[in-house]
Amino acid sequence: MSCGLGEAPYYESSRHTLRFVDIVKEKLHIVDLNKGPSSLESFDLGTPVSTTADIEGSDDEIIVGAKHGYAIMNRNTKKLEYIKKVWEERDGLGKDERMRFNDGVVDHEGRYWAGTMNDPKVKAPPTEEGVLFRLDPDMSLHRMIEKVSIPNGICFSRDEKIMYFIDSPTKNVFQFKYDKKTGDISDREVFYHVEEDAVPDGMTIDVNGCLWIAICGGGKVLKVSPEAKVVGEISLPYARMITCPAFADEELFITSAEEEEPEKYPDSVKYGGSLFKVHVGVKGMAVHRFIRR
Repeated sequence: MSCGLGEAPYYESSRHTLRFVDIVKEKLHIVDLNKGPSSLESFDLGTPVSTTADIEGSDDEIIVGAKHGYAIMNRNTKKLEYIKKVWEERDGLGKDERMRFNDGVVDHEGRYWAGTMNDPKVKAPPTEEGVLFRLDPDMSLHRMIEKVSIPNGICFSRDEKIMYFIDSPTKNVFQFKYDKKTGDISDREVFYHVEEDAVPDGMTIDVNGCLWIAICGGGKVLKVSPEAKVVGEISLPYARMITCPAFADEELFITSAEEEEPEKYPDSVKYGGSLFKVHVGVKGMAVHRFIRR
């Protein structure tokens, strides 16, 4: 298996499965971790899906971020039905076609945060048309951050007082004060800046509050402490385009994309787009389900 753009690894502890998407090839992949790689199942979705989450109280459906907004996916048929399209008349003509969803996460209160960006198949390079949205359990939609280019990793601190957020072209991991009760964010600051010729992509957080940040173009995942110090590194030299990590117990699963410059980086071609597994000796924070009222 080789993804064009592998993303959104999501561990379901109740099923002991890992699912992830290929945004470019419009596929959903599912692996039974009890059985390993031989159990891989792949499904054609017919639209770019970039983020997924379980739904509280539902075994038959999941919620996803797709081309035009939030949608419900039937687990059995893999058919999608939009429940909240995000673009309005005020956004102007054509925005619903030139945008797509990117990374997302559900917070402690069951709200689904997900970012949008220019769809590279329609408009490239990306501009600052992106928006970080928040869909609440009452189905109200909120524009939390505007004028972003490639919104990526989103995490919440162990004490539930900080939200971390990546806009990849800035090379920054930002932090915001986060009000768990209201979902409001404020006081944006740079938490960590990537100095090398690469960008932060997806990220996750462990039970000790350390961020695990995929460095796309750098072939690595950095472990960054709550004090913004690099305290660990996973090197993946044969897959330069690392996209997103996710915990499954004490193992870290890492998605990647195909090499964008194969002539310049031939060593990255063979394993670009692969899914990797590394035992890291620490567990991740709990994954939350979307709550639909």
